[in-house]
Amino acid sequence: MAFQKLAMGVTAGMMFACALTVALGARQQTTKPAAGKDMGRMADSGTGMKMTKAQKIANALTAAPASIAGKATILDYPSTEGMAPEVLRPGTNGWSCFPDMPDTKGNDPMCIDESWMKWVDSYLAHKPVQISTVGIGYMLAPGGAWGSNTDPYAMKETADNHWTHAGPHLMIVVPDVKALAGISTDPANGGPWVMFANTPYAHIMAPTTMTDMKH
Repeated sequence: MAFQKLAMGVTAGMMFACALTVALGARQQTTKPAAGKDMGRMADSGTGMKMTKAQKIANALTAAPASIAGKATILDYPSTEGMAPEVLRPGTNGWSCFPDMPDTKGNDPMCIDESWMKWVDSYLAHKPVQISTVGIGYMLAPGGAWGSNTDPYAMKETADNHWTHAGPHLMIVVPDVKALAGISTDPANGGPWVMFANTPYAHIMAPTTMTDMKH
């Protein structure tokens, strides 16, 4: 399921991740419904409690600093995979924020810029990422989420996919992933690390607190 993969892929930088034909849908809002799984439009903010529209907006706003989230477009995950996301609140600064992804464990709202939205396009299409500027994504809300540190498309933990928990963090994507060479790939190194190293979706994860890191 593309949206769940993104949230688990962008959700820890993931995705991040994450799902989005959202990148396209947010701009076009014309996608027709397609046969797919009910995505559970009422996100649960990691608490098991369903959220109203107002609560989803409030939850999405916790992903980034108020100076960014306050003017960002707030989008909701579609009720059915293949549909365009609903615009919960229009924005003016080029940023897009999403509330907690209902299909993932934890509280993982995120705010991403245009370069990250292009990353999402590429991720969903299984194509190399092509961006010309550094991209920034925020997942600052308490809680965080779980996902693979090595496999961009992993949906569950295996013996070799380095399943890890990412607490509040920044996500940084660069035009040339070769520039990330030499940066640690270990989430427990005490600072930033590269997630999805040696793949087209490699990016920097920069924790904003070390109190919520679990490996």
